[in-house]
Amino acid sequence: MEKKNIFTHPLVITLCALLCCALWGSATPFIKIGYSLIMPHGGTPSTLVFAGIRFFFAGVLTVLIYSVARRKLLYPRKENLGRVGIISCFQTIIQYLFFYIGLAHTSGVKGTILSGSSTFFAILVSCLIFRMEKLNLKKIVACLLGFTGIILVNINGLSFQMNLLGDAFVLFSAISLAISSVLMKRFSKHEDPVVLSGYQFILGGAVMVVVGLILGGYVQFPSFKSVLVMLYLSLLSAVAYALWGMLLKFNPVSKVTIFSFSTPVMGVILSSLLLNEDSKVTWPILLLTLLFISGGIFLLNYEPKKKEANKED
Repeated sequence: MEKKNIFTHPLVITLCALLCCALWGSATPFIKIGYSLIMPHGGTPSTLVFAGIRFFFAGVLTVLIYSVARRKLLYPRKENLGRVGIISCFQTIIQYLFFYIGLAHTSGVKGTILSGSSTFFAILVSCLIFRMEKLNLKKIVACLLGFTGIILVNINGLSFQMNLLGDAFVLFSAISLAISSVLMKRFSKHEDPVVLSGYQFILGGAVMVVVGLILGGYVQFPSFKSVLVMLYLSLLSAVAYALWGMLLKFNPVSKVTIFSFSTPVMGVILSSLLLNEDSKVTWPILLLTLLFISGGIFLLNYEPKKKEANKED
């Protein structure tokens, strides 16, 4: 009898998937902490250098982790270099340019919730632009739940408030991530998605560092704490992608991705605990927002078990 892989055990799936979501959720507060430690003078050029360093090393670590796991150096085939470049533009350069600038002008709590809207944008992009699947009632309801959450978290009193440089930029980054997710699905038919992810991080990170330096940006690491923050931000992407990839390798996609609804929840909780900031979002509104967004993501991923027809004679 063939021995089952450890990553197929229900408890292991649950713990590993929740760990990935916690790591992704922790990115927002640690980026905010990194701003004060590594780039105290701020500015878009320095933001580019900050983000570029993180993702360059995240890509290196991702490639190293998977190369060690598979006992060979992973690298993209020559014909797929263009695909790596396209993914890098949307998933790293454009997405994180908007995200890092936006996060510098909004609270960690709002940034986490708004960035979680990428799931719903991905559905709309996939259905309406790339025509990869049909937009059915279930997907429409899930999108409406998600956007209701986005509106709720931006309501202050009776008015809808969204600042362009902060909240809107985070929303733009979510749209870029949605496009990259659809492109990743398409391009993974031609190349290992792990290779695409790792090398697009390396390319995108390098481009951001070079552009940031040319524009006069700089960062500094004045303390051991600042080095640890950057190391953690790089490691969390590498570890989460590696672990998530292992779960997807040995389990049905729906069985794993259903846990992704917890990422915004983890991010909001960690932002509230780690950051001393006035988010202007009350706990009742916050809980209601999380309920709508989590409900939409859950509905999007939930598939009821089909009853097997017992036709055996």
